[in-house]
Amino acid sequence: MFGLSHLLYPWGILVQVAAMIHFFRRRPETYWFYVIIFLGPIGAAAYLVIEAVPDLGLLPGVFQGFGRRNRIKILETQILDNPSPGNYEELGELLLEQKQYARGRQAFNQAISARADSPHAFYHRAQCSLGLGDYAAAIPDLERVVSKDPKFDYYRAPGLLADAYARSGRLDLAEPLFANVTQFSTTAETLYNYANFLKLQNRPAEAREWTQKLLAKKRTLPRYMQRVERPWFRKAKSLEKDLARA
Repeated sequence: MFGLSHLLYPWGILVQVAAMIHFFRRRPETYWFYVIIFLGPIGAAAYLVIEAVPDLGLLPGVFQGFGRRNRIKILETQILDNPSPGNYEELGELLLEQKQYARGRQAFNQAISARADSPHAFYHRAQCSLGLGDYAAAIPDLERVVSKDPKFDYYRAPGLLADAYARSGRLDLAEPLFANVTQFSTTAETLYNYANFLKLQNRPAEAREWTQKLLAKKRTLPRYMQRVERPWFRKAKSLEKDLARA
């Protein structure tokens, strides 16, 4: 037994550390925390095989991030000589993907000031505003987009507008939009936002119903998509706990 411990040390500790780092970054099911802690290196190794290895499929996004940062630098240089709306719009989209919302919004401001006929520029500027928590700024842009195309981005645009209305206290405007969007869109984002809207309206029973629909959706998704949508499932669990305390 002591010989085996000697062989595992220090590799067993390193495996546990790696597992814990991944756990706190990705936030999978809570029971994995106890598996890693109480089963030691064996539990940590099992966790890495079952949870961490499949996440390698998400690595292309990491490498794309390096490419985006390089493209951002190139565009910032090109804009000095050619401050065209197209260059500013592409720069804004890249910054949005990098979650640099303030810089992204500024880039879209420049694109729109030069050419105000691109619904994508208004839509992406609204997304930057939402990322900054500036719902008042996002609403006019989303209203403009949805007025032109009520199905824009597969109903995501009206769903975001409904959520922005709800979070701004304009529940009367949010309700008809959500009623329409939830007939056609069952994305995790839409389901969570609608459940949160119902909570804001003091309709806890309906909010719980839609939260449970979202959590049930997890069981029907492929493992890859479960990982992509994990932040929404985490929010849904938190919302479910809040509703249980209400």
